[in-house]
Amino acid sequence: MWVKKGVIYKPDGTLPHSLSHAQVPFAYKHEDFLRIYFSSRDKDGQSRPTFIDVDYDDPKKILYIHDKPILELGGPGEYDETGAMPSWFVNRPNGDIWLYYTGWNRTWNSYRLSMGLAVSTDGGISFKKMFVGPIMDRSIQNPLWAAQPSVLIDDDGTWRMWYISGHKCEYIHDYPEPYYRGQSATSKDGIRWEISDIPALDFDDFLHAVGRPSVFKEDGIYKMYYSYRHTRDYRTDRNQSYRLGYAESVDGTNWERKDNLVGIAKSDNPEDFDYQMIDYANFYQHNGKKYLLYNGNGFGAAGFAYAVWED
Repeated sequence: MWVKKGVIYKPDGTLPHSLSHAQVPFAYKHEDFLRIYFSSRDKDGQSRPTFIDVDYDDPKKILYIHDKPILELGGPGEYDETGAMPSWFVNRPNGDIWLYYTGWNRTWNSYRLSMGLAVSTDGGISFKKMFVGPIMDRSIQNPLWAAQPSVLIDDDGTWRMWYISGHKCEYIHDYPEPYYRGQSATSKDGIRWEISDIPALDFDDFLHAVGRPSVFKEDGIYKMYYSYRHTRDYRTDRNQSYRLGYAESVDGTNWERKDNLVGIAKSDNPEDFDYQMIDYANFYQHNGKKYLLYNGNGFGAAGFAYAVWED
């Protein structure tokens, strides 16, 4: 069972690149402290990645708040011109860190998402795009867009990715709402990907959209935490909004949902930060303990919190 420990961080509005939101937190482990990357928004509502450093034993003890974004937006017409949202960080043998992220392009009535790759050569303080274009975009397998990957490298050198894939859009209350499911892909180099025809998390009567998956491997089993919601009234109706789910896979391609084992749910207290929704979880371990970072109300507007697993 996950035991909630409280909110770690919410922007106070004093930093120009981070006026609101601390969305899609990711735990990056340093020897003496935990670095938490997340997506924050400026006055125009455009997302950029940044980070804070916290104490391992008490993550609510903030050691450092970075004062600038780690990655700038793309130029005119590029896939990340109006937003860059971090998703996953991968250490490379030469000391570089690869950042898989979502590039945002606003359209006249909606948005388009693509998957980008950036690299850091200074220990994760700053990142530069590796390519002008995205490594994954809309395609036959991703009709609308592709975004928010979780990436692991298997022992045999195979790169594996699980991500969200936009498949259709419908007008609901005169607003275009996208439907997106979980998808998987494999690669030999982490750049060029072969997309599986088998959905990782498929649509059903309630699952109309999947939040950023967080995949790890334990005892030879792939395990995933994810968030999911309905498309109708999910911004205002807590019964339709994001909640967390859990799934397992033997081969990384065929997944079995076991949401009854997720061990964490929205709060029943209207005053709490995760009463309306709970979403965008990221799993990590430290010193034999299991932790979960996650967002609450407002898709990250309320900041992010953490929980500790207790048997």
